[in-house]
Amino acid sequence: MKAIIPVAGAGTKLRPHTYTQPKALIPLAGKTILSVIVDQLKEAGITEFVFIIGYLGEKIRDYVTINYPELTCHFVNQVDRQGIGHAVALTKEIIGKDEVIIVLGDTIVECDLKEVLDSTYSMLGVKKVDDPREFGVAEIEEDGFISHVVEKPAIPKSNMALVGIYKIKETDFLFECLETIIQSITEYSDLNLTDALDCMIQKGAKFQSFKVSNWFDCGKKETLLESNSILLKKFGGNVFEENEFQNTIIIPPVSIGEGCIIKNSVIGPNVAIGEFTTVTNTIIKDSIIGTYANLNEIVLNNSLIGSDAEVKGVSRNLNIGDNTAIDLGGSKS
Repeated sequence: MKAIIPVAGAGTKLRPHTYTQPKALIPLAGKTILSVIVDQLKEAGITEFVFIIGYLGEKIRDYVTINYPELTCHFVNQVDRQGIGHAVALTKEIIGKDEVIIVLGDTIVECDLKEVLDSTYSMLGVKKVDDPREFGVAEIEEDGFISHVVEKPAIPKSNMALVGIYKIKETDFLFECLETIIQSITEYSDLNLTDALDCMIQKGAKFQSFKVSNWFDCGKKETLLESNSILLKKFGGNVFEENEFQNTIIIPPVSIGEGCIIKNSVIGPNVAIGEFTTVTNTIIKDSIIGTYANLNEIVLNNSLIGSDAEVKGVSRNLNIGDNTAIDLGGSKS
């Protein structure tokens, strides 16, 4: 079985951070969004991956090549971003007739992946949501089989949202449906994967649903910080003991990368700090700090600070991109 991970999107809801960093490489609980996904699949036994790259794709390629040399990895470039269905269609020659598991590059869930992979049927991950109009939706029969899926319905007949994880047994059938839809859409239309899945269902393919226990939203600042907090509690955090901590209080759970210098500060709870960051006279909680950042005399809460950022001054709720220098102390006359 092979895994397909589409990571070609521009991540506009996480700007300014995604101007210089792919959304999949945004730090999360001491890892990255992408590494959490890959580690889950690797633990379930997947060793061959297809990454669909586009925006800042070389950073994805470099990250995967450096951090996962033991995996067999393919990279497919999606030049025109015309939807997830279009992205998956580009993998046809690599996948052939092999079974696949497709996980969207901003989708982190908790479920029994081994059980999903071992199922005799194709499987779609679902979770009950309050407003299904914002998601792909599955209509599920009493026996657990799915009778219909639809993308962002105006009048939903179900509140079971597709969470972005799909195991497909009949891949030749999938690519056939994708090709049929591609021929029928206009030049500027997106090809939804949901439409191809429904095509398969209406032509007789059997899909079962499986419920995920947790579904972490990594698409925007507020929900990314919430996911960071939950995952830090789950992973337990990680602090490199070789780091230089002077007169500093650490309140778990936190994750602090190697090479950090932290002085006269209070860190935590629910804080992830990237590598080689310097923190002085600062209080941080419920926040994500990138690599090579420099923070001085500031109180941060519910903040997302990019890599190579410099921040000094007074308390603020911030959303600062990479390569930024900000002095919140103000000029003195």
